[in-house]
Amino acid sequence: MHGRAVITWVGLCLLLLLPSCSPRVVKKGAPGGPEDVALAYLDAWARNDLGAQRQLLVQVPADFDAQHARWRQGLGVAASRFEGLDLEAQDDGTAVVVFRGVHTLRGLGDWEVESRLRFERQGSRWRLRWTPEVFHPEALAGDSFGRLRAWGPRAALLDASGAPLTEPGEVITVGAYPGRVRDGAAVASALQSQLGLDPLRVQAALRAANAQPEQFLAFIDVRPERYQQVRPALAPVPGIFFRKKTARLTPAEGFAAHTLGRVGEVTAEALKALGHPYQAGDVVGLSGLERAQERTLAGSPSGEVRLLPRSGEAVVLHRFEGAPGTPVRTTLRRDVQAAAEAALADVMRPAALVAVDSATGEVLAVASRPLGEALHRALTGRYPPGSTFKVVTAEALLAHGLKPDSRVDCPPEAIAGRRRFRNFEAEAFGQTTFRQVFALSCNTAFIQLSARLGRDALEDAARRFGFGVRYDVGLPSPGASFPAPGDAEDRAAASMGQGRVLATPLHMATVAAAVDTGVWHAPRLLADADAGPEARLSAGTPEALRSLMRAVVTEGSAKSAASFQGLMGKTGTAEFGTALPPETHAWFIGLRGGMGFVVFVEGGGVGGRVAVPIAARFLQTLDASAR
Repeated sequence: MHGRAVITWVGLCLLLLLPSCSPRVVKKGAPGGPEDVALAYLDAWARNDLGAQRQLLVQVPADFDAQHARWRQGLGVAASRFEGLDLEAQDDGTAVVVFRGVHTLRGLGDWEVESRLRFERQGSRWRLRWTPEVFHPEALAGDSFGRLRAWGPRAALLDASGAPLTEPGEVITVGAYPGRVRDGAAVASALQSQLGLDPLRVQAALRAANAQPEQFLAFIDVRPERYQQVRPALAPVPGIFFRKKTARLTPAEGFAAHTLGRVGEVTAEALKALGHPYQAGDVVGLSGLERAQERTLAGSPSGEVRLLPRSGEAVVLHRFEGAPGTPVRTTLRRDVQAAAEAALADVMRPAALVAVDSATGEVLAVASRPLGEALHRALTGRYPPGSTFKVVTAEALLAHGLKPDSRVDCPPEAIAGRRRFRNFEAEAFGQTTFRQVFALSCNTAFIQLSARLGRDALEDAARRFGFGVRYDVGLPSPGASFPAPGDAEDRAAASMGQGRVLATPLHMATVAAAVDTGVWHAPRLLADADAGPEARLSAGTPEALRSLMRAVVTEGSAKSAASFQGLMGKTGTAEFGTALPPETHAWFIGLRGGMGFVVFVEGGGVGGRVAVPIAARFLQTLDASAR
């Protein structure tokens, strides 16, 4: 008997993208012997070249191609490779070659099977007498192959206390059959008024689906309680229909929707990114933490390879042992998240609210609006922070000797470089204290004061508050940037959070939180994740900053929230765009009870008039839940 021969082919290696493949010398018997034919046959099999396989057979079965197709389809064979062969027996007219095949089954993994190739000599040439034994030694004519595959229960996302935030439940899909729609505008109008869907997108989807008029077109999933509310208005509209399905439910509709994310049938894009062991039809995380933590939450599928005899019961040839998903604990606090959702409930403009633990950077709540928009603006939207950045500028000024009671000037305008800067609504407070210009957010005072700082002082202060620092939240978030000012005009704009300064709402919550402890902590959403970068504020500045931020609430631009004991903060009205007068984002960053938070309303107007009332609702709801 010849020694074991290891089979490798350069072409096969390229086909299967096996990094361990490399050409090796194959130990063979006499040229043209059964081992040579076996090598050629297995090479053709690996390439799925049925024509080349047929040429090596004694007699080609009539259904040879069909049997291979059923074998591949029944098992979901993605690729095959062959790692060894032995010449088991040979005489003058017959030979048996044992080989080991490794078949990669989609969504399951590699199935190894040892089988035989039986050869007959025809003159001077060896030919294969093919039977189903080639697939598996137990296979007989008329048998077929099949498999089972199943994922275990998906593990839950947990809140900071370890309680589930996601559980299996039932939802109702609201959709339409395009062929039964009489008036697309009426369908779009009803879905807009009842569920807030964009009517233009609804009508575009209906037009695109005209080629398949009887295919159900899904628009939105709603919880049973919401379905009961909207059904009376939607059911009478021709073309609108409803379907029940199982889904992952959160504590309430919209609860941390962008952050927790959603699950659904895998898309082509997600399937490509996930790779093994996923396959079309699998239910996976499509967004948020459900997507980011997919492999942890899902575990791995289990399965069986089965031989299906023409008569009799199925025989299990191989089992794939799956693994259950593992729960992922977040840092979200259910009461804080619920308060954030309630605060944004009636906000019609795009908005965000984030709260973080000032001692750790753990994200306690994060909410983005609108719910129907994929953009998680709380984490990924980057905007000029406006006057909320004056907390950073104030830290730089305090570090260089300025005191809250230092006398400063707040004139109607200030000139920096070639640009003339003015205060909001042409305010001017004359000679006053630094506390007063901070509380009332005097732009001209900050421009004049920051001009006295050293070249890198403002940039250094920004870095102490995490600007330009990379960190991993647990979901994509670009953080904040503070490009070094290029000239006096650039420095003046940067000192009040304009120009090229950009930050996410999440990051501005960490700016507020840093004032509490004197240490800036990178934010994180996952309880078991390592702590990220941190930076210490300049000595003596946190106490002074807290007094300045308290003055904003007691006597400044956030005075409407003065009833909240211990609240500190800073308003911001950030200009953007090219309109005259410019449009503005509304900001408020706050600090209270060991929690830093931010309210942001995109294009919302004035921070003190728009963002502060939302912050008040947030705190009011949170206080009520604690009673």
